[in-house]
Amino acid sequence: MPKDTTPGKPTTRRYSPDEKAAAVRMVRTFRAELGTEHGTVQRVATQLGYGTGVSTSDTARMPGGPRTAATLKELEQENRELKRANEILKRGASFFGAELDRQHKK
Repeated sequence: MPKDTTPGKPTTRRYSPDEKAAAVRMVRTFRAELGTEHGTVQRVATQLGYGTGVSTSDTARMPGGPRTAATLKELEQENRELKRANEILKRGASFFGAELDRQHKK
């Protein structure tokens, strides 16, 4: 739990990796149970006694966490390249398959 602070002074409390991981697990559990993302971070932060400014940026470092925009862009580019390569391979297989059929019929 975060330490008590005097009114008007922000906390300088740092949360341990275990505390962060537990909060992330709770958020994911709530999202799965409720079927929505709306308000889950706020609810978990309130239950744990954390400030409402709890950031979910740490979930990006957790396995299975959300993707960053850069990572998403890279994955989309890789996906396009793989689809293009598959199309080329399909056309090549079709071409050579037809060629083999033609040779077999002779």
